[in-house]
Amino acid sequence: MIWTLFIGFVVGLVARWLKPGNDGMGIILTTVLGIGGSVVASYGGKALGLYQPGEPAGFIGALVGAVLLLFIAGAIRKRS
Repeated sequence: MIWTLFIGFVVGLVARWLKPGNDGMGIILTTVLGIGGSVVASYGGKALGLYQPGEPAGFIGALVGAVLLLFIAGAIRKRS
């Protein structure tokens, strides 16, 4: 569980670094974003048969998922 939180935090940080702009998120939302991206990528990648758990492609998939979540969160914040 702690390992998942740590990986989620790292994925969230890298995703925020990859996406330009000021998101104004704290450390907790960054971790939640990374965990969300990891979950989406894990289930999506396994469902599509792209990779298995523990493969390096899973980390890349988690990054893509987290960046997508960043764009979605940014679009929702702009509407409000």
